[in-house]
Amino acid sequence: MKSIYSKNSSDHDGRLQRHFNIRLNVFFFSAFAIFTVMIIRLAILQFVEGPSLAEQGMELKVKDVPLPPIRGTIYAAGGERLAYSISVQSLYITLQKDYSSSTERGRENRPEAVALAERLKSGFDAHGDPNSAPMTLEDIIDAMDLEYRKASGFEPRRIKMGLTRQEIAYFLERKERFPGIEIIEESVRHYDQDRVAVQTIGYMRKYANASTTWDYYIELKAREGSDPALQYTEAENVGYDGLELYYQNELRGKNGFKKISVNSRNMAKGIPEWTAPEKGYDLHTTLNKNVQLAAQQAISDQLKWLHSNRVSGRLHPDAKTGYAVAMEVETGNIVAMASMPDYDVNVWQSGGISAEDWKRIETNYQNGTITPISSGRSGHIFESTVYLGSTVKPLSVLIGLNEGFFSTNTTYNDKGIAYFGKNNSSSVRNSGRYAYGSMRPSRAITKSSNAFMVDMVGKRLYSMHRSEGIEVWDRYMKEFGLGVSTGIDLPREFHGTLDYRDERETPLARLVYASFGQQAKYTPLQLAQYAATLASRGKRMEPHLVSRITDSNGNLIKEIKPKVLNEVNFKKEHWNEVIGGMKTEVSAFNGFPYDFARKTGTSQQDYKGHKIDNGVFIAFAPRENPKLAVAVVVPEGGFGSTSAAPIARKIFDAYDQEYGLDGVPKKQKPQN
Repeated sequence: MKSIYSKNSSDHDGRLQRHFNIRLNVFFFSAFAIFTVMIIRLAILQFVEGPSLAEQGMELKVKDVPLPPIRGTIYAAGGERLAYSISVQSLYITLQKDYSSSTERGRENRPEAVALAERLKSGFDAHGDPNSAPMTLEDIIDAMDLEYRKASGFEPRRIKMGLTRQEIAYFLERKERFPGIEIIEESVRHYDQDRVAVQTIGYMRKYANASTTWDYYIELKAREGSDPALQYTEAENVGYDGLELYYQNELRGKNGFKKISVNSRNMAKGIPEWTAPEKGYDLHTTLNKNVQLAAQQAISDQLKWLHSNRVSGRLHPDAKTGYAVAMEVETGNIVAMASMPDYDVNVWQSGGISAEDWKRIETNYQNGTITPISSGRSGHIFESTVYLGSTVKPLSVLIGLNEGFFSTNTTYNDKGIAYFGKNNSSSVRNSGRYAYGSMRPSRAITKSSNAFMVDMVGKRLYSMHRSEGIEVWDRYMKEFGLGVSTGIDLPREFHGTLDYRDERETPLARLVYASFGQQAKYTPLQLAQYAATLASRGKRMEPHLVSRITDSNGNLIKEIKPKVLNEVNFKKEHWNEVIGGMKTEVSAFNGFPYDFARKTGTSQQDYKGHKIDNGVFIAFAPRENPKLAVAVVVPEGGFGSTSAAPIARKIFDAYDQEYGLDGVPKKQKPQN
């Protein structure tokens, strides 16, 4: 029985082993079959279906291509357009295939692109403006950017700007012959042909250039990316100076954009979706066109006069530049801002400038009323920022009165010279070596006594405050807008050259020379704000060029209201004494129908060892209830009374015609 049992047991174990082996083999075969199928499928995906699937995947990616908006208009106070954009129709093309010479497919497709360019040329030649230069085939192929040097494959290329109606009709009716073309509305910037305050209005350049040279655009480019309505295109023109730059965000508006599906080669696929641009806001400036043109003409005429008429016994052929600012006392409105010579700002219309045009304007394209880099240079390369000369004396006397150095009744004996320094080793004389004798502070202003300012202000500031007198003087200057930002709504404002901080001279010497206007150079705008602060008896108003901002339908977006930057509180009798002394005789104002306050100045500037006179003049009118303050600077013009004052007179007259210095305009309204 035992042997039978053992035999049966062995057979049973054998059968179990065979079944296990069969099952194991089936398992391995099944696993091998599954892996084989997976590998084959992966190979098919990789090598057969891969390109097609990748392209389909890429087609799900959408690119937002910005479409620049129509820029807002800049208006003069009377509604005249100073800078405006005219809509034109442009032909763009979005490449439908790869035409580049760097790929095999592109080289195969290249003849199609050339044929398309030939058809475009044919249309332009037949229906374009016969008075404009025709586009060559090379021009068109270059504009198509087949090598992607200027743009990605999906980005539209501008082929031609300013299409005629016939061209528009021709291409729209034959779009099937011109795959990828679009007619898009764009704007071209124009500026008033009368050259109204061109350096103040500013100009435009390509964003591609601005984003590498201007900090504002460099920072803007660094934070681009989120909102397609705010993205810039490289070919877009943007504000680069003046109001065009300062109000870039308001003027520009918001992009339109189109959503484009792109494939694996970054080429456009499908039908794009369009969103229209939003037009930029309009600026309404405080500049009065007639007053501005009067100021510009007055400077040009006066420069010619100085070249052909002797002043102080000689001609002034080196007086080649002039600057003037007219600022309303109560509001801070800048009515005129002239920097001469000027230029036709339309040379920047394309967003760039030719070498020939640049050579003509490189010394006079910036605003000399706010920066020393100004409208050219005088004969000895003097800038627009000059020493104040005697125009500082009203403020110098105010400082002396407020510091208690003297009173309104103090009498000073002017001997024509004042001494200072160790053992009185240095001296300052009055202009013309005049000795004026007994005088009160007001007469010291009228007669422009250097001796009074040195003895009664400069030396006493040092005696009371020692070296800290420099800080005291600086504080007073800044309270009147000298040596500090005026707050003007323009870029690049220069704050002045403060020579009284130069420690190579003793504090006493610096205070002495500062007291009569020979220790700091300021801009004409700072002078105008200073004059307006005197006129208002201590209220330093923020000057501004824009009064309000509206949308394209005229709806008010923002109103710029008058703003007091700071207020200086002096005694009423001090103001009366100083303003009463601002009555120097000026022949240019003979017959002027208003009592007005004024101060002439003749600042001296060193040039290779000899002194040259700059003409400076400030005034406000009327003396009581003043409306307008004016500052004029004529580098190398000689005495301010003969070089700068005649310009101011014409500005006051023009303002009187437009607005009335007494509140009643003298200009007759046209009859209906």
